[in-house]
Amino acid sequence: MRLTRRDALKFGGSAGLLVGASAMTGRAWAQAPIKVGVVNASPATEIGWSKQHALGVDAMKAALGDAISVTVLDNIFVPQDAERVFRELATSGNSLIFGTSFSLGAPMQKVAARFPKVAFEHCSGIVHTANIGTFEAKYHEGAYVGGVAAGHMSKTNKIGFIGGFPVPDIVGPANALLLGAQSVKPEITCNVIFLNSWFDPGKEKEAAKVLISQGCDVICGMTDTGASSEVAGEAGHWSIGYASDMSKFSSGKQLTAFMLDWSSDYVHAAKGVLAGDWKSDVRWDGLAAGVVKMAPYNQTIPADVIAKLKQLEADIGSGKVHPYAGELKDQDGNVKAAAGAVLSDADIRGMNWFVKGIIGKLS
Repeated sequence: MRLTRRDALKFGGSAGLLVGASAMTGRAWAQAPIKVGVVNASPATEIGWSKQHALGVDAMKAALGDAISVTVLDNIFVPQDAERVFRELATSGNSLIFGTSFSLGAPMQKVAARFPKVAFEHCSGIVHTANIGTFEAKYHEGAYVGGVAAGHMSKTNKIGFIGGFPVPDIVGPANALLLGAQSVKPEITCNVIFLNSWFDPGKEKEAAKVLISQGCDVICGMTDTGASSEVAGEAGHWSIGYASDMSKFSSGKQLTAFMLDWSSDYVHAAKGVLAGDWKSDVRWDGLAAGVVKMAPYNQTIPADVIAKLKQLEADIGSGKVHPYAGELKDQDGNVKAAAGAVLSDADIRGMNWFVKGIIGKLS
């Protein structure tokens, strides 16, 4: 069942929902069939972030069949709405509840504390409790590969990046994109624009036009639409997609896309609840686990470069190549990783600075 934000406001509007909280604490984990709730911050369209989560839900349904019953609520982006929705899902018997956006973290944490026998899974989350697990993708791995492709194909030595918000999950891939390009051409730069929205096709189109006017001939849009790929393609410029394969919007100009496959995360969590052994764990996977996947490379890329890109995928997956290998300097010239060193996982997941060569601000 899929509900809209308007439905969700009705769904979560009861003033007496907290009354049932104490009764929920005595439930056993495994009661098949189980009810599963999924809350998205943006609409699940034909491509993008929420679409990839929808595919993860489909994989969970296919794997577990009648053992689960799933309710999906889209476009829940206001924190107060999200808190009501999470609370109602918990009080209505859902044993497993997913939140699919970083912005849903605070309301999830409030509700999870009142329902300790409900398993919560937060995608892009950074707070872990006894009943909140998190899962995330190593976006920077795919972004780095895309950046290498951009470095080979850019003629202006200027690439552009459009992100939703200046949070670590977006800032890190922007840095990785440029670092990949600079591994080919050290002089290349990257102009960055933040939309301060997860879903705004109109604003994204305008941002892409601005980047093109600034001389960027490769555009990467880390957003929830294909708008930047569309604008770049119409202007005859290259694009790099994110979350889904955006090639259908790019007028044949997509170099590749770093795609997301959440199937393993959804299936893993649901199986754990069904088996009675779900644990609040931290999952952070990339190319090696198949959570990050590269879309087919544009056939106008020279064959020897495509071969190098595919080898790079394998080398990053094996750990032979690290996207954040030093020496790394920030925009002000401060050394963030010395030569021969790599950034720690904690530094990557908390990245709040731009590498040298990024043109833009964290705002």
